[in-house]
Amino acid sequence: MVAPSLKLQDLIEEIRGAKTQAQEREVIQKECAHIRASFRDGDPVHRHRQLAKLLYVHMLGYPAHFGQMECLKLIASSRFTDKRVGYLGAMLLLDERHDAHLLITNSIKNDLSQGIQPVQGLALCTLSTMGSAEMCRDLAPEVEKLLLQPSPYVRKKAILTAVHMIRKVPELSSVFLPPCVHLLHERHHGILLGTITLITELCERSPAALRHFRKVVPQLVQILRTLVTTGYSTEHSISGVSDPFLQVQILRLLRILGRNHEESSETMNDLLAQVGAGRRALVATNTDTSRNAGNAVLFETVLTIMDIRSAAGLRVLAVNILGRFLLNSDRNIRYVALTSLLRLVQSDHSAVQRHRPTVVDCLQETDASLSRRALELSLALVNSSNVRAMMQELQAFLESCPPDLRADCASGILLAAERFAPTKRWHIDTILHVLTTAGTHVRDDAVANLTQLIGGAQELHAYSVRRLYNALAEDISQQPLVQVAAWCIGEYGDLLLEGNCEEIEPLQVDEEEVLALLEKVLQSHMSLPATRGYALTALMKLSTRLQGDNNRIRQVVSIYRSCLDVELQQRAVEYDTLFRKYDHMRAAILEKMPLVERDGPQADEEAKESKAAAQLLEAAPAPTEPQASQLLDLLDLLDGASGDAQHPPPLDPSPGGALVYLLDLPCAPPPPAPIPDLKVFEREGVQLNLSFIRPPENPALLLITATATNSSEGDVTDFICQAAVPKSLQLQLQAPSGNTVPARGGLPITQLFRILNPNKAPVRLKLRLTYNHFHQSVQEIFEVNNLPVESWQ
Repeated sequence: MVAPSLKLQDLIEEIRGAKTQAQEREVIQKECAHIRASFRDGDPVHRHRQLAKLLYVHMLGYPAHFGQMECLKLIASSRFTDKRVGYLGAMLLLDERHDAHLLITNSIKNDLSQGIQPVQGLALCTLSTMGSAEMCRDLAPEVEKLLLQPSPYVRKKAILTAVHMIRKVPELSSVFLPPCVHLLHERHHGILLGTITLITELCERSPAALRHFRKVVPQLVQILRTLVTTGYSTEHSISGVSDPFLQVQILRLLRILGRNHEESSETMNDLLAQVGAGRRALVATNTDTSRNAGNAVLFETVLTIMDIRSAAGLRVLAVNILGRFLLNSDRNIRYVALTSLLRLVQSDHSAVQRHRPTVVDCLQETDASLSRRALELSLALVNSSNVRAMMQELQAFLESCPPDLRADCASGILLAAERFAPTKRWHIDTILHVLTTAGTHVRDDAVANLTQLIGGAQELHAYSVRRLYNALAEDISQQPLVQVAAWCIGEYGDLLLEGNCEEIEPLQVDEEEVLALLEKVLQSHMSLPATRGYALTALMKLSTRLQGDNNRIRQVVSIYRSCLDVELQQRAVEYDTLFRKYDHMRAAILEKMPLVERDGPQADEEAKESKAAAQLLEAAPAPTEPQASQLLDLLDLLDGASGDAQHPPPLDPSPGGALVYLLDLPCAPPPPAPIPDLKVFEREGVQLNLSFIRPPENPALLLITATATNSSEGDVTDFICQAAVPKSLQLQLQAPSGNTVPARGGLPITQLFRILNPNKAPVRLKLRLTYNHFHQSVQEIFEVNNLPVESWQ
């Protein structure tokens, strides 16, 4: 005997009473069989009950696709109980991926025109939930008519449906422009809030709508002023703030309308000052973290002031409000304050500087996200006038900060010290402190930068070598510190032994202690192969700087002739050969390193590298064929050329050719015409532009700078740009300047492509972009075939 079908309430109780997953599946399978049989029998009376049970099964995660057509039948029914369950089923079981959703378009159109408010509400809710682009285009006229209906219930739902339609089909903006101006005069809270949301969507997606609604800025300002002064309705007030949700929406709309528009910004300046001044007392006295309504309105006011063309005094008011936020007990409020101040620090640096002590105090936050934001803002506040005080605070934070922040903190301190160092000695002391505290977390170029700095400060050689020797004697675990100390001891070991430096306490060191310390570095299991290479080279250089016998150094060098590390073994063999065969040349070969000139900060190094590549291609004529082939091999290494790539022909080695070049020197060729830039990608405010440079001294080399910008409201994170070219070209990608593009036109990301095109073939690029935007992962692969002719001919 077949068990009868269960009621919905009984089905829920039986499923909840199942003790195992198998029992639950058994109950659901039996009931789904009854539901299928009922659908086949065509029972019109109980069809909505069967579909209601199926929807519950669907919400539990079980398949319910066989109920899609029943939804259409219930929607077409004349009974309200059937329509209610049918529309609910359509919202749950249908979407744009199923062609069946188009079959309810006619039913929705009929229900919208019937005039029965509950049915119209059901149809509008369904359309705003799962309406596709085709449905939106077909039903837009009906929704437009409902926007002016007398019933607030229907108008509110029609406005929300219009918002969905604009998001799906932006070209429908012209349909909803006229009703919006009329709806702004409504007093109903839901209608006015929905109208502001609809206008915001229209302005974000249509430049014509943006120009149209700038005319209603005075009306919006008046609505917001009424909310601030007299209130809207007591039932919508929260914690003494009159309708904060409506205030926030109006402020967001004003921010869009006033951006890059002087007249609109001037109209709303007085109002924003009134809102900001009226709420500051709330921030100052608000100790209850549950009362966020006033803080939300204030924060939106600050964002609006930051985005429009506001007066200078108004921007100072915004910074002061954010400074008060930093004193709030709510961590979320402090986080948004730090993030907003970080955006303002470039345009209003002096105003943000007033809150520097509070920002520095935020470094000690236990919350990792807060301390990271405070670190970024603290580094942005460093300048030439406060560099000493800020470095003391940041160095103290470096000693106690979490491990995941040490790399960022150390890197930021090194960059700030390089940019704002008052003296070379202070600069050296700062870098040494960072290497001693967090040496394993510094950037790869920290060692090279410090050795270059010490080498250029001749008056500080003795001071530096003593400081580094003391630091190395205390700790040999920090590898960058050990590498710099080994280099410095090898270069200036004679000054270490003299002991006549007046700037630090007298240090008595003999030769045996220095050699023993370097041998300890060589034998330590913590030393990296590169560190051992520094120590071995330092020992070799000390053989010409020390006055004693070199037998101990020769023994150490000979031991590493059989080292497993190939690089270290090669150096040991070369140094041992110097001792045995070329001892008369050893002093000359191991002289002190010459000073390397630095023209500017590290940001100019990429341009120097591209110039060096061009100069390599124009190297002096090679006297023999083997040397020419070595030059080509070097080019292959730099440019990452494939084996199929063709090499440029060697230059003419004849004396006549050299004479021609010599005679041509005074006659500089005219500068080439600039190559126009090219926009290759744009999506949701994210844009990628390519700019081109062909060095006159090497026309075969093309330098492409890819610049990624972001004009949207959300940050772009984890941005990666990859490129490929045909085999006849050689491509080398430089490291990008970062991986995050801030919102609203923040600092862009740049990346250099170096393409060698000896055959002047048309350049084609295949690009792959991957990034996260609005919490969604985006990947785009496309080809660029329309590069300017000047870039390759």
